[in-house]
Amino acid sequence: MSLLMNILWLLLGGIFTAVEYIVASLGMMITIIGIPFGLQTLKLSLLALCPFGKKIETTTQAGGCLSIIMNIIWILLGGIWISLTHLVFGIVLCITIIGIPFGRQHFKLAGLALTPFGKRVVEK
Repeated sequence: MSLLMNILWLLLGGIFTAVEYIVASLGMMITIIGIPFGLQTLKLSLLALCPFGKKIETTTQAGGCLSIIMNIIWILLGGIWISLTHLVFGIVLCITIIGIPFGRQHFKLAGLALTPFGKRVVEK
């Protein structure tokens, strides 16, 4: 079932979201300072390609000073807007019964987009 839902996800816009994240990631990685942020954007792009059948786990380093500082910087430099965009798409998709599974995936992406440092994406 996850395979079918991931195919529908890709056809209905997931591929565009993933490509946007990849392009943004490459742009961030031009500078040395941007590399950690580019890696987090790559994490978002991988989840945006196939969100069904995956979950987000908090790593042991999530409570560390570096993860907290990087998440604050991430939020201030645009993470809040990425997260709000996924949140709005999730709400709009959840208006219909058919859109609820896709809306839930946007909520998953919104959570990761808000604080990506100290989290990883794993198979269910």
